[in-house]
Amino acid sequence: MTSFAPDSIVLNRKLPLWYQVSQSLRASILGRSPRDPLRLPTEEQLAGHYGVSVLTMRQALKELEDEGLITRHRRRGTFIEPDALRGAPVRLLGSVDAIVAQQSGMTTELLEHGTAPVPAELAEYFPGLTEATAYHRLRSDEKTGEPTNHARNYVRPELAARIDLEDLRRWPMTKVLRDVVGVDISRITDTVEARLADPETARLLRVPLLSPILHYTGIAYDTDGSPLDVAVINYRGDRFSFTVTLEAT
Repeated sequence: MTSFAPDSIVLNRKLPLWYQVSQSLRASILGRSPRDPLRLPTEEQLAGHYGVSVLTMRQALKELEDEGLITRHRRRGTFIEPDALRGAPVRLLGSVDAIVAQQSGMTTELLEHGTAPVPAELAEYFPGLTEATAYHRLRSDEKTGEPTNHARNYVRPELAARIDLEDLRRWPMTKVLRDVVGVDISRITDTVEARLADPETARLLRVPLLSPILHYTGIAYDTDGSPLDVAVINYRGDRFSFTVTLEAT
């Protein structure tokens, strides 16, 4: 039986290896094609793929099993759950792959894109620019079709010129910039706050006006500290939670 082929990852030795592996594998699972096989390679094969020990791989797989993304059967192997819940919380430890994983696994509709004025509240991230390329997307649950969040990304024009719109319908902006455009993302800063749904958000997410939402702002930086992309995302408050875990070094 053919096994599912996960993406590769460059490990950061400052973060727990099991966590990075679990988030990379999570993103691969949620971003898979319906035609991809559901069976995962063996623990030993996955450990070799990621360059970690079998014990580390086992811990990573347990994380995904606890989340309900995979099931493990003695003697039969490990399998992806095709109907796994998409809106589960994600633990963010500072890994870019965690951001990719959190954004993966949903149906994406590109509502509009093009040159737009830089919003005043984001001007500090685009010094010297009055306009950026903006992308507005609506994400929905693959199984139910229920809208879960809508996102606006503001990208520097020279990077936007290298982005294929079809890629944005398949993958998160972070993955497109890193893995397709080839940009080195050194860090992402996240801010999450509670807000009330404005008329546009209420209409797109099919929730009552002024109902609770989670308002997320994420800024991706390159290796010299320059902002590459600013994502502004409104999540349905009844479908998402964010958990940040701090671990001692």
